[in-house]
Amino acid sequence: MSRERAAVMVEYQARACRSLGSSLYAFLLERVARDVREGGPCAAALAGYEDAPGPDAVALRLLGGVHALALTGRAPDLAACYPSTGGSFDPDDPEPCWRAFRDAVVNGMEWVRDWMTRPPQTNEVGRSNLLIAGLLEVTGAAPLPIRLFELGSSAGLNLRADRFRYVAGAFAWGPADSPVVLDDAWADAPPVWLLDAAAERPELTVIERRGCDLTPIDPLSPDGALALRAYVWPDQTARFARLEGALRVAARVPAQVEAIGAADFLARIRPEPGTLTVVWHSIMRQYVPGEEWARVERELDRLARTSTPQAPFAHISFEPRRIGDRHRFLLAVRLCETAETVLAKARPHGLPARPVTA
Repeated sequence: MSRERAAVMVEYQARACRSLGSSLYAFLLERVARDVREGGPCAAALAGYEDAPGPDAVALRLLGGVHALALTGRAPDLAACYPSTGGSFDPDDPEPCWRAFRDAVVNGMEWVRDWMTRPPQTNEVGRSNLLIAGLLEVTGAAPLPIRLFELGSSAGLNLRADRFRYVAGAFAWGPADSPVVLDDAWADAPPVWLLDAAAERPELTVIERRGCDLTPIDPLSPDGALALRAYVWPDQTARFARLEGALRVAARVPAQVEAIGAADFLARIRPEPGTLTVVWHSIMRQYVPGEEWARVERELDRLARTSTPQAPFAHISFEPRRIGDRHRFLLAVRLCETAETVLAKARPHGLPARPVTA
């Protein structure tokens, strides 16, 4: 029964990968699910994780570990099938890719089993598209130097979001020479509020960049960079390009990520006169237990309550919310004690965004 549950969870992730544009991972996970049911090497790789809760994302752990084998040259046959390593995947003849994947699991079982102990760390740079839009909006009412704090930072790449460039048709914001370019940031023309904010504030002054994560990654270390690359889906080369650019930005723009829980991290933050204190996060709330998140909300309310016009506070989030029987991924902002405003929506990877109208 546990093996069947694992197979079902893998199939669920396969559907998610297909809906998010990865035909390669959708195919591989469908075959992984079959292999698990048959007691093959993928069943051995997932042994002990069959009953893990959904947020543990065991299918993504498996994929990340095997991708790392290809990225490091330990699985050359698989690397020949992965665009991320210079290979190519043929959806009309996918079986060679599956055989290479299965062989990589067999030959790299110890490596893969070690990766199964690691929580997935997808520090998705595309999500900065929503976060920076929210920041541009709130700075209109609080045009002050920014102290930026991020919950669930992973490697802290999005703490450097103001150093990326955002493009949508004739619209562009951010350094023209940035190695990170988010093309087609908006599905149509950006909303008027963003156009106005970008025109009024072509640059932002960020004087502090700090984040928290229970298992932070050092993006400047070889192991950290490998982990970040391994969790990007290998047939999504635009995401790879954004990550590589963000690693270059991280090398020249310092940011600190502490190994601490979100509530404890927030408890030490106070609004400071002459600055805008910003807390933001993206697609991390579902990984935080309910009791812990209740503490986070109390700390956010405290920051809002203790803020002043001279020491304002803003909360910016890009998180899934259930609307009827579906989840929508929404950008919401709150400045001081004003009511929260929902501004935009996007797919989980952040591109393209679309405005939300009342």
